[in-house]
Amino acid sequence: MSENDELSDDWAAAMQEQSEAGDDWAEAMQEQQAAAANSAGGYAAAEFPNLEDLKQKHYANSEEVKLDVILDVPVTVSLEIGRTKINIRNLLQLNQGSVVELDRFAGEPMDVLVNGTLVAHGEVVVVNDKFGIRLTDIISPSERVKKLG
Repeated sequence: MSENDELSDDWAAAMQEQSEAGDDWAEAMQEQQAAAANSAGGYAAAEFPNLEDLKQKHYANSEEVKLDVILDVPVTVSLEIGRTKINIRNLLQLNQGSVVELDRFAGEPMDVLVNGTLVAHGEVVVVNDKFGIRLTDIISPSERVKKLG
């Protein structure tokens, strides 16, 4: 055999190996694509319910929303007549009958706070020798959000 025949035989063998390796590579790529289609990173794909369907199913009418779950949660309601800043020296000098000046005028509505959040304004009333408050203005949720920012 001549040298050219040996080279062509080697070349043919190398081409055959490359062809077989290419087939293996194509098979491996197909397997990988199939595995990726079935799962993402070895994990099954999460399936989430359609939220609109749940919303319509559970809350068909907004009046049907049940508040029973939160009706027994205790909250702190406080009324704020006004505020002032005073240093400790003057605070220690207060006695019975002392007058502390507040930042509000007489007759101005008081703030009604629920857990420290302003929810309404009102005026003081006396009912059966007890103090109360008549609500004059309810703060809307959008107004409360505006005051936060």
